[in-house]
Amino acid sequence: MALPAHPSSASGAGPDVDAAAAAPDPLLASLRRMGLVSADQLAVFTPLTGGVSSDIYRVDLPGRTLCVKRALARLKVAADWRAPVERNRWEVEWMRVAAGVVPAAVPAVLGEDRAAGCFAMAYLGNDDHPIWKALLRDGTIDPDFAGEVGSVLGRIHAATAARGDLAARFPTDDIFYAIRLEPYLVATGRAHPDLAARFDVLTDVTRTTRRVLVHGDFSPKNLLAGPAGPVILDAECAWWGDPAFDLAFVLNHLLLKGALRPAWRARYASAYLELTRAYLAQVDWEAPAGVEARTAALLPGLMLARIDGKSPVEYLTSAADQDAVRAFARRRLTEPVASLARIADDWVAAGQLGRSP
Repeated sequence: MALPAHPSSASGAGPDVDAAAAAPDPLLASLRRMGLVSADQLAVFTPLTGGVSSDIYRVDLPGRTLCVKRALARLKVAADWRAPVERNRWEVEWMRVAAGVVPAAVPAVLGEDRAAGCFAMAYLGNDDHPIWKALLRDGTIDPDFAGEVGSVLGRIHAATAARGDLAARFPTDDIFYAIRLEPYLVATGRAHPDLAARFDVLTDVTRTTRRVLVHGDFSPKNLLAGPAGPVILDAECAWWGDPAFDLAFVLNHLLLKGALRPAWRARYASAYLELTRAYLAQVDWEAPAGVEARTAALLPGLMLARIDGKSPVEYLTSAADQDAVRAFARRRLTEPVASLARIADDWVAAGQLGRSP
C-alpha cells in the first residue's frame, strides 16, 4: 500500500509521531536487501497506527519518503485470528496486476523481500490523498467519487476475468478462507446458530465461485481519494474467486455508515447506488444480474459479520446501533432479495422508521 498519513489497514489513523525512532532491525535489513537503503544511510521509522494485520511504517530517508509493510501471523484483534504471513506476496502480485489495468489506481511497488514477508511502496500524503473512510465519516459523501470506485473495481474484475494464468498465479484459497471466510462468515454463523445453515450456503457459494481476481478487503479504509481518482490499498487478501465479495464488502460499509450517521443515511445510500451502477456497467464476464444476486445475498451476511464476527467495526459501539444492524441483517438473511437497490431502499426506510423493516 502506498500509505499516506494513514495505513491501509487502519481506520483513518495517522503516524504515531512520538514513536519515530531508530529503525526496527528486521525492517531495516529488509530495506537494505531491497536496495532501498544503503548501509550508511539514516532511516527514520515512524509506525503508522491503527492497522490490525501488519506492521506498517513510514520511512524517512534523505530526500525521499517511502512505506514498508510486514504481515503479522496473529492479527491485532480481540479474537484469536491468525493468518499466513506469506499473504504479502499475493498483495504485491495483486498490485502489479491492477497496475496493468488502471495504473493510477495503485501505489508504486518499490521493492519486495519475499522471504521476510516485507515489501516497500510509495508513500502518499494525506493532503492530496485523503482516506475515503474519513471523508465519509465526516460528511463528504460524493456519489461521483463512489461511481469512480465502482468503475475502477469493475474494470479490474473485467480485465482479469476468465484468465487461467491468473487463477494459477494466485493459489490463495487457504489464505482467503483464513482471513475472510472463516472470521466473517463461519464465525458469524457460530454466533447465530439459527442462521448457521444460511452462512454455510454463503460460504460455499463464495468459496466455489471462481471468476475474477478479487481484492478481498475492498473497503473505504483502503481507498484514497487521489487527484487522479481512487487509489486502492491493502490487497493482502487477494484471491481468484467471486467478484461479489469485493462489491458486497464495500457496499456493506456504505450501509453501516448510515448507522453511525443516521441523518446522512440517504446520502450514503446515494453513493451506494452510484457505486453499484458504475460497477455493474463494467460486468461483461457473466450476466450482471448474476453478480448482483450473489452480492445481495452476501451483503446482509457481511453486515452481521461486522457486528458479531471476528472483526466488528469499531465505530458502532452502542447496543442500540448494533441491535438495529442485527435486526436488519437477520431479516434480509432469512428473506433474501436479489436487488441491491431494494436493500438500500429498505435500509433507508428502516432509518426513517427508527426500526428494522
